[in-house]
Amino acid sequence: MDSKERMLVALHRGKPDRLPVTVHQWQQYHLDTFMGGVDPLAAFEMTGMDASIQYFADMGQFWLVDADYTKFSTPEWRDEIAVISDHPDHRVNHHTIHTPAGTLTYKTAGNRMTTWITEYLIKRDEDVELIRKYMPVPALDLRPVQEVYDRVGDKGIVRGFVWGDQAGCWQHAACLIDVQDLILATFDKPDWVHGLLQTLLEKKLRFVETMKGAKFDLIETGGGAGSSTVVSPALHAEFCLPYDRQLHDALHAVGFDVVAYHTCGGTLKIEDMIVANGCDVSETLAPMSIGSNQEPWDFKAKIGGRLALIGGMDQFNVLTDGTADSIRAMVFKLFESVGAGGGYVLSASDHFFETPVANLQTFAAAARDCVY
Repeated sequence: MDSKERMLVALHRGKPDRLPVTVHQWQQYHLDTFMGGVDPLAAFEMTGMDASIQYFADMGQFWLVDADYTKFSTPEWRDEIAVISDHPDHRVNHHTIHTPAGTLTYKTAGNRMTTWITEYLIKRDEDVELIRKYMPVPALDLRPVQEVYDRVGDKGIVRGFVWGDQAGCWQHAACLIDVQDLILATFDKPDWVHGLLQTLLEKKLRFVETMKGAKFDLIETGGGAGSSTVVSPALHAEFCLPYDRQLHDALHAVGFDVVAYHTCGGTLKIEDMIVANGCDVSETLAPMSIGSNQEPWDFKAKIGGRLALIGGMDQFNVLTDGTADSIRAMVFKLFESVGAGGGYVLSASDHFFETPVANLQTFAAAARDCVY
């Protein structure tokens, strides 16, 4: 099998020739610092892994420090940026969004590794109405997706996203208002929270209609803010599950048969809800050593064969700091305890920044020894 076939068989809960192995996403810092600045596809080739290329363009991620804000602006949603600092180790941007009915502001910061929000967009209840009326939803341009798909070819899969700062409605909301304030609002003003989530869902559904025919092998949804390490199962049931289900149904309706629901590993006591939300894949499995609330093999035992699974490898304590023997031992353990029966793509649980290339090559080589 080639890498694309191998991964697609696993994502459809089948048994490929051997265990597929990949990483969730390459970070530019790691590519620049440890891999000579190669692009993600070349990085997969250098390390011997099955490629999983994330496509982000046209997805409307307003908060990223290096986003092209003019691309998302319209006459009714004009994002003016003040660059406070463009130093690569201390990037600071302040934004003022002008709409016909008022202004919104937000602030972001970043360094060479990542980006974060320092001031959230929503400060008043009525700000949601400005978002509902004026926040633009771009249509997906299918041509560059096709170009990426053709370039990846049989080397792996192309992953898509759904419009917004994050794909899932709850996770997107947590980019607009601090998640602690969002959680408190579910008790103090639940109707307002549902109104925000419904606003985001309607925009995402509009974007999904423009995705029809896009050459994506997998669509990512969800987000760690909806995991049971952040919200209770009861809150997940009320404020995540109904919106996730509608989004997944819409993605399936336009032809995407692999929808991966991302939880950053926090899955304890929401296992059946993850199945019920209509996704096809649960990702990324994470061990308790990096903050998950159950081990990947425990989650697998509860899910059974109802979903395909991605993840499992501790990217810090094992993949970055571990010995070659410890990396191989964990790969074999995950293959035996999570990958038995197929339907599993071995992956680093999430982002890494300082992992030696040799360790990644050991990771990939061990997976190639895991033959079905």
